[in-house]
Amino acid sequence: MDVTHILDGLNDRQREAVTAPVGNLLVVAGAGSGKTRVLVHRIAWLVEAQGASPGGVLAVTFTNKAAAEMRGRVERLLEGPARAMWVGTFHGIAHRLLRMHWREAGLPENFQILDADDQLRLVKRVLRTLDIDEQKWPARQAVWFINSHKDEGRRAKDVKAEDHDLFAVVHRQAYEAYEALCNQGGLVDFAELLLRSHELLRDNDDLRAHYRRRFRHLLVDEFQDTNSIQYAWLRVLAAAEPGSSLGPGAVWAVGDDDQSIYGWRGAKIQNIHDFQKDFAAVDIVRLEQNYRSTSRILDAANALIGNNAERLGKNLWTQAGQGTPILVYSGYNDLDEARFIADRTRRWIDDGGSPDEVAILYRSNAQSRVVEEAFLRLDIPYRIYGGLRFFERLEIRNALAYMRLVSQRHADVAFERVVNTPPRGIGGVTVDALRAIARSHGVSLWQAAKEGIAQDILKGRAATTVGAFVKLIDDIATATDGAALHEIAEHCIDTSGLMEYHAKEGGERGMARKENLEELVTACRQFGGDLVFPVAETGEDDSQGSELDEFLDQAALESGDYQSGGPAVQMMTMHSAKGLEFPLVFMAGMEEGLFPNTGTAGGGAAARLRGHHPRHAPALLHLCGDPPPARHPDQQLAVAFP
Repeated sequence: MDVTHILDGLNDRQREAVTAPVGNLLVVAGAGSGKTRVLVHRIAWLVEAQGASPGGVLAVTFTNKAAAEMRGRVERLLEGPARAMWVGTFHGIAHRLLRMHWREAGLPENFQILDADDQLRLVKRVLRTLDIDEQKWPARQAVWFINSHKDEGRRAKDVKAEDHDLFAVVHRQAYEAYEALCNQGGLVDFAELLLRSHELLRDNDDLRAHYRRRFRHLLVDEFQDTNSIQYAWLRVLAAAEPGSSLGPGAVWAVGDDDQSIYGWRGAKIQNIHDFQKDFAAVDIVRLEQNYRSTSRILDAANALIGNNAERLGKNLWTQAGQGTPILVYSGYNDLDEARFIADRTRRWIDDGGSPDEVAILYRSNAQSRVVEEAFLRLDIPYRIYGGLRFFERLEIRNALAYMRLVSQRHADVAFERVVNTPPRGIGGVTVDALRAIARSHGVSLWQAAKEGIAQDILKGRAATTVGAFVKLIDDIATATDGAALHEIAEHCIDTSGLMEYHAKEGGERGMARKENLEELVTACRQFGGDLVFPVAETGEDDSQGSELDEFLDQAALESGDYQSGGPAVQMMTMHSAKGLEFPLVFMAGMEEGLFPNTGTAGGGAAARLRGHHPRHAPALLHLCGDPPPARHPDQQLAVAFP
């Protein structure tokens, strides 16, 4: 059979990976080296050149988009449908197994899959049933605890919790109750799909033997991003069946330890190192030719990553030419960095470039704020990739609502937003009662709260909790009388309990919310400088409200600023940018403690310092990408270190 169409266009190392003898192989594929192409061509080679049955091929990746693209490319290479192959995500294939073998998995035939929102609501119900204070133990934190243990292959009964470890004790109790509720209702969350499908194969001898005989070729994309349960699932499926003459299945894995960036969500870089130890006779092929960047970019990247002593090792190179030399820009602080980024972007657009050819990358979403403001000043359209613009984020809106009430007690929208945020026992019935008082008396919700208490319309617990909220706002206002704008913001965030409330959400979400709140304080500091509001002689707080109101109005305008659906600069975190390509890329905030992040406290500390202690900062500017259009003699990557 003519297989030249499978090998045409591949370089020597890619051909070596595609045509390797059947067996365990680790393809260490650098960024931009064509790993997906190699994986697809490997599948086609197995079927056409090695005579493998399409039904004996199982290929897993991490996103539905990648799986669909992989299947489509395989079908084009084979010039026919690939329905017999199992090509999909880990979760998708696990789901398929459970649907086919629901009885053996201990599930009802019509079991229901919980999405993230469904899971959160169910956990909240569990916490209420257990009488666990959600203000002290947020539901999102419990969800993170449950999912992280499932990712490690642990059921609630397997979680060790010493009596002195209150965090583990409380959350194990929640895990146990949640697990029981899911089993009772036939409910399966995303983490459960993987855990239960692993248990299905591990604990059912006949099924395990059947799938070991069937899937002789297992191909894994993005191997460095596998977590513990995924790795265990592969080991069970690929192992040799006792008494069978077939031997173990062949695992062909492609990954790059230099691109392991998802440790915070369970990925274990150790898996790619353990592969050679846990699977017999593993050969290694390195894909080092890069098709995305110029030599100067790769030389810089190789020099930097070479300091990692524990990597498998490779050296990326390209035939794209040297490219323009790296330029260094020294920024005074994050504001100067944002001005630099905006000016360069404006120049790109004025020279005929499209805004959607530009990407701004940063470690933390909190960093987008100063760049957004710089773009608004220069009328540069932008879009937050996979997220909300700074002043539209939940925690920021909550903090601004407290600040609004300090300045304007009769702001009903702000009152409704935070009267029970963080939770303080003011439920919907009480809020409805306040609305009724406000309508009948023709007053604001704030005045309705005071009159409801004074006139004994609100009774018992409702009167107590509403009264405590009114006192909280009055106390914040009194404590910040004459304070600087950033001190008002900081006091609102801390005294209201917002910082503690959002930080307790757990995982990356909780850290991001905490960093955003810290960045709001920085925004106020930069907006108001070190000016202090004078106290009015009349005793009114109009003068205190002036700069505070100006800031709140500016935040509202930025939040509601119209952005067209047309071309726009893409702003995103480094994690979101994986696999994407742009002609002009800026990397912002390359400073010690922020990128790389030094840990739980590192990012927050950096966020608090940005703009407060001006520091000189170099910024790298160099070139990358495919051959640019004539109007742009070079394509560029800017890296800023404030």
